Amino acid sequence: MRRKSRAVLSATAMTAVGVLAFASCAATGSTGNGEIDASQVSTKITDEEVTLTLSYVNDPPTQALIDGFTALYPNVTIDATQIPFADYIKSINRSMASDSPPDIAQYNGGAMRTLIPAGLVYNLDPYAEAYGWDDAFPASALETFTTDVSTGAKELNTGNLYAIPGGLSVLGVFYNKDLLAKAGVAELPATLDEFEAALGTIHDAGQTPLSLSALEVGGFQLWQALTEVLGPVEDYKDWVYGMPGATIETDGARGAAQKIVDWANAGYIPSNANAVSDSDALANFSQGKATFLLTGNWNSSALAESMGDNVGFFALPGLTADAPAVAPGASVAFSISSKSKNPNVAAAFLDYMRSADAAQLQVDGGYMPVNTDAETTTTGVNVDVAHSFAEVMQGAGIATFPGLASPGMINELQPGIQGLISGHVTPEAFVASLQAEWLAFHD
Repeated sequence: MRRKSRAVLSATAMTAVGVLAFASCAATGSTGNGEIDASQVSTKITDEEVTLTLSYVNDPPTQALIDGFTALYPNVTIDATQIPFADYIKSINRSMASDSPPDIAQYNGGAMRTLIPAGLVYNLDPYAEAYGWDDAFPASALETFTTDVSTGAKELNTGNLYAIPGGLSVLGVFYNKDLLAKAGVAELPATLDEFEAALGTIHDAGQTPLSLSALEVGGFQLWQALTEVLGPVEDYKDWVYGMPGATIETDGARGAAQKIVDWANAGYIPSNANAVSDSDALANFSQGKATFLLTGNWNSSALAESMGDNVGFFALPGLTADAPAVAPGASVAFSISSKSKNPNVAAAFLDYMRSADAAQLQVDGGYMPVNTDAETTTTGVNVDVAHSFAEVMQGAGIATFPGLASPGMINELQPGIQGLISGHVTPEAFVASLQAEWLAFHD
């Protein structure tokens, strides 16, 4: 167990994709419990016409990766359907349980903790062995995709592998350079206190300090980022991973919730944040209506396009200037349906994620490449993102999002953050509600 659309395939393309090559082979069979028939696992795929279906949320980089893969394989078509984030868990649970599920589904921790025990997605260990994925991908990039089905997939970072990352992410603070200068903030904050002081300076200058979406995920991503710098990140990780005895009723988590209350009362968070969507928060920032936006690097390409050189990025700073850098983050990742008639082809798509071609597509989409040795080029704000990502990986690392803690956790996070902002929920009650949901799933 771990703890841990179409062109001819040229020799160059074969090198980029690794050990994959064309050959005819029969459709691989499922044992019916999420375990693939290992005798039929192959890194060689058919040269006959194949159509795969794929359901996903994040674009970029998904569509670009699909285009890159199918350009290498003229016989493979991938029909993809993008599903809004808010609908994804319900939609993917329903479609994967149907008689005609997508061959490939973007991994979602909340959904997979139902789908994995039901045997609806493949244990990828046989493919990991065939392709050498344990050595090809960073261990930290795989840990959230491993779980033990015998325990109901409730604990992560243990057991078998169920997904492969297609792009790594880091969440931090985008800033409007012109607005920051106009407010009189001469240097980027090096500590959390300095960041909070900058919010006050910006507010006093008559600007909106922080563009925030509390209608969707932006609000609880802010709480997570604050939790990780205010308390030991390992306590938070144990809670998300479902380790026995873990709790989110910690000083760091309560302190993060209190910061949100304080910032809302001080006017640093817009009064209408509870009615603002993630896309509207992004638009407000890109249009110069706020100085800071805390979001992930998946938005960096769009911001670079709309703001040019006027946008920068840094990880939310810690309590001291020399504190090890830490940040929320995750991976766009993909799983294979146990009902797929072409799992070897689907696995070839997953293996493509570590190719040099895919690395550049991941970077172009604002993500970090899963192949950390691949040479890529980037410009503008993506240079800042890459620098911050490197600092975080050399520091305390990336901590995955809190929605992974249980299938129903988002249903507590979203209204809880809204209650903190509106003043109807106390920090103590907020973290207690999260722990109650955690215990309902893990006990």
